[in-house]
Amino acid sequence: MTADTTSNTTANTGKTAATSVPVHPLLAGRWSPRGFEAAHRLGEERLRALLEAARWAPSAGNSQPWRFLAAHRGQDAFTRLLELLDPGNRAWAGAASALLLVAAETADETGRARPWALYDTGQAVAALSVQAQTDGLAVHQMGGFDAAAAREAFGLGETLTPVVVVAVGRLDADAVLPEPLAARERAPRTRHPLESLLLPAVPAVPAVPAVPAVPAVPAVPAVPAVPAVPAVPAAPEGQAA
Repeated sequence: MTADTTSNTTANTGKTAATSVPVHPLLAGRWSPRGFEAAHRLGEERLRALLEAARWAPSAGNSQPWRFLAAHRGQDAFTRLLELLDPGNRAWAGAASALLLVAAETADETGRARPWALYDTGQAVAALSVQAQTDGLAVHQMGGFDAAAAREAFGLGETLTPVVVVAVGRLDADAVLPEPLAARERAPRTRHPLESLLLPAVPAVPAVPAVPAVPAVPAVPAVPAVPAVPAVPAAPEGQAA
């Protein structure tokens, strides 16, 4: 097995992003390969550097909801994680040097919900991926896995939500992959145009002035009752009325 001799230099992936304006080379050079060097071994110090980068990611209220289960190739936990992947991911992920199960703690110790836990955990993995690029490593994040089975297999509590499995290793540009994965590996990287991602600043709709209330119609006073007309007394009998 090849020892971890990766230097602290940006990985030369050959798939640098064609950006509309210059961005940092670490970001322009980062991509998600499937071809990993099967003989590469990820040292503990390198793995710790990745997790340390994730640990210092920003989070809402400094809640730090991310949790990681790390397994090196050859360990039992690696094999169990590999079995949880969708078949398409399982076909190549076994060559990675390590697999990481990433979970988000979606409620605190009092049971109060952490509505930004998933977002924050994504930021932690992003920081991890940039550190990997700095160290000459490659990262591929996978949503295609059985999250329910992962929860059961590794005894995750109700407040821990499995989010993604991350493959880490050293890129092997000559790795043999089945189709259509091989074609995807060779294809150029693409993104939507920046302009299509911008939301328009729609002008505020002016408030409709409130319609003044119609004044209430005053109550009509009651009409006094007309006194009854007294009856005319009947004429005595024998007299003309």
